[in-house]
Amino acid sequence: MLNNFNILESTPDCVESILNIVHVSATNVEGCAISLEASMLRARDQAQATNALLPSTSRRFSFVPLQIREKCLLGALAVLMLVALLAPALPASAWHVPHFVDTRAWLGVPNAGDVLSNLAFLTMGVWGLARLRARPDAPVGASCLFVGLILTCVGSSIYHLVPDAPQRLVADRLGMAVAFAGFLGIAAGERVSVRAGRAVVVLMTVAGLLAAWMARENLTPWVVVQFGGMALAVGLALTRPRPGALGVPLGGVIFFYALAKLFELGDVTVFEATGHIVSGHTLKHLSAALAAWPVIRALRPVPTGPAPSPR
Repeated sequence: MLNNFNILESTPDCVESILNIVHVSATNVEGCAISLEASMLRARDQAQATNALLPSTSRRFSFVPLQIREKCLLGALAVLMLVALLAPALPASAWHVPHFVDTRAWLGVPNAGDVLSNLAFLTMGVWGLARLRARPDAPVGASCLFVGLILTCVGSSIYHLVPDAPQRLVADRLGMAVAFAGFLGIAAGERVSVRAGRAVVVLMTVAGLLAAWMARENLTPWVVVQFGGMALAVGLALTRPRPGALGVPLGGVIFFYALAKLFELGDVTVFEATGHIVSGHTLKHLSAALAAWPVIRALRPVPTGPAPSPR
């Protein structure tokens, strides 16, 4: 009985100790919960700040289904690639090296007409790049076009100083490839979509540079890039501009390009018709440089007049 009484007497102390332990444990749990909640709030704030500065990965790499025009453009590019790869090779050794009719020197510059006329490419390229600085809404590929014109000036001048060295044609064609890729990018961006324009600039730059390099032995890829690419540009020019396009007159670019080809074919004819004043190839350079004029004109500065006064 005495033992039972002692046990009952000590029971309140034990209960009080247990309650104290439970209270302390609950306090610790509550503190951990508060700390965990604070950590979660900090993590959420950091995530929100990060999302405000950088686009999320899902938005950045989200894929939008191809439009009908994008599918058609992709199919046309695939056809050109297959033709370039599978068409019979045109050996560069069998290609007739042109002998330009105007070989007159001026101020110590040989073939001065064909060499100095390349300054037109430099002029248009620099002018175009200057226009781009004031137009953040410039079409995709414009900068590539103008840089390509400057490179064409350098490469074509190197070639025409010694045109009997066919290996110098590589330098001439490399600049042309860059400029041509820029124009096709503009055409695709104006008529199809901005992302199509970006893709065409990259694809045609790579394809054009490879074709220019391969043209030392096989001319087929270069012919496909030049004439097949221009056929693609004509097809794009016949479609309506996409909503929000700048409105570059693609027909004007194609006109000057075609005119340059005619002058190239009529090198001797033009030289004789003008009484040996200028050759067809010299006019070819001037006309090809003018092909950039429609793009430069579309990039003219937007007039910013004074705000209308309130009435």
